[in-house]
Amino acid sequence: MNVQSKAPHEPPRRIQVAPGDNVAIIVNSLGLPAGTEFSDGLVLNHFVPQGHKVALADIADGRDIIRYNEVIGTAKGDIRRGDWINEDNVVMGTAPPLDQLEMATRPPPKPEPLTGYTFEGYRNADGTVGTKNILAVSTSVQCVSGTMEFALQRIKAELLPKYLNVDDVVVLTHAYGCGVAINAPQAIVPIRTLQNLAQNPNFGGEVLVVGLGCEKLVPERLLPAGQENNNTLRMQDEAFVGFGAMIDGIMSMVEDRLKILNKRQRETVPAAELIVGMQCGGSDAFSGLTANPALGFCADLLVRAGATVMFSEVTEVRDAIHLLTPRAATKEVADALVREMKWYDSYLEQGGVDRGANTTPGNKKGGLSNVIEKSLGSVAKSGTSAINAVLAPGEKVRQRGLVFAATPASDFVCGTLQMASGMNLHVFTTGRGTPYGLAAVPVIKVATRTELAKRWNDLIDLDAGPIATGEKTIEQVGWELFQLMLDVASGRKKVWADHWGLHNDLTLFNPAPVT
Repeated sequence: MNVQSKAPHEPPRRIQVAPGDNVAIIVNSLGLPAGTEFSDGLVLNHFVPQGHKVALADIADGRDIIRYNEVIGTAKGDIRRGDWINEDNVVMGTAPPLDQLEMATRPPPKPEPLTGYTFEGYRNADGTVGTKNILAVSTSVQCVSGTMEFALQRIKAELLPKYLNVDDVVVLTHAYGCGVAINAPQAIVPIRTLQNLAQNPNFGGEVLVVGLGCEKLVPERLLPAGQENNNTLRMQDEAFVGFGAMIDGIMSMVEDRLKILNKRQRETVPAAELIVGMQCGGSDAFSGLTANPALGFCADLLVRAGATVMFSEVTEVRDAIHLLTPRAATKEVADALVREMKWYDSYLEQGGVDRGANTTPGNKKGGLSNVIEKSLGSVAKSGTSAINAVLAPGEKVRQRGLVFAATPASDFVCGTLQMASGMNLHVFTTGRGTPYGLAAVPVIKVATRTELAKRWNDLIDLDAGPIATGEKTIEQVGWELFQLMLDVASGRKKVWADHWGLHNDLTLFNPAPVT
């Protein structure tokens, strides 16, 4: 007997988000077979996998399918009460028109302050605070990446063990710097990303840039004014005779900065110094029920504590934009939200696709029928606070509170851009699972389902699955996450990605031409 016909070993469970929804999500870990009857008389007409939708009422062909009290699509053919609803019988609708939105009509009031919460961080000269004490070596062109990987092996073997107060040395490599239209208008996106990456709070202000010498993106362009002379190295410099001399020059510059960083000590700072980037990847139908709402509650706590919280991923916001522009703190912030949506609509159109290209096979297997449903679950991360600011891709955050940082939805591109914006702590929710991590910023991974948290017990840092089974509330898991953030930011707790050294490459967003 297979799973699809086997009687459930536990009572059937489903979740209906809002009273007006005409679908519910199956909670049982193995799904439920056809013929399963719920206490209210609902009988399943088909096997329904975990996380997938069941019709709570008859839905005629072309009529609305409603989840989160929002239309996620229309019925493709008649759907009967008890039917399995998936991508095959849902027609995706159009995105909300950007010229018909409520603009800053209902900004939430300023919340009650949350005081007394602190973490142990590294205070920087510019006033920012790091959660790690890392030396960063930036690169101005992809040509030097191989050399820097070679140098990094020696740095970690020969130099880093001598400086125990330094957490790590990372190299910011990328596929940019030459063979590109460096003066094209959109080239500002990758260039300011690289400039701001080098100033991430976890790098302590001691950043080096290694270049080749003939590239379009000159090394000095990546450093703040006044640091150009002593913090750059060009491999083509005639002073370097042979590869060994180049490596020696890099190691000498690195050791000078390691000596400075090694003197730094953690100090008690308010939770307001956190700059948290929020992201989801490998999403499923539980993302909008468990992990993302818990992260949204935690985001509200952070805002109350005076911290900065960034949510992103334009294609996973676009279909819920009508829920966000009313929450903008000002008309200018609402206008900026619309600006970023319009820009990305045009960007996708030029590529011959629309936002529907966002959903992955794993998203659909996890119960998400389309990007509308995915977006409604994704924006739950933003909580309920007023949106105080909007950042274009790669811009540096300059305002506290809840901020929308416009990025693509790609995990690696989004993480890179949030790092450039200044995040010192990252939270990543997942339903399908991912070993994603960043070398420079701790990444707390939150599972949407207990099944994933148990199976990936040494990759997942927090389980939000008990929300689905009623064992915990959204608020309880939100507080657990808040405390975990403080522990990770203080170095008291190591996330699994750092434990295993699972660190993804940085990936620049470059909408400008490659020549």
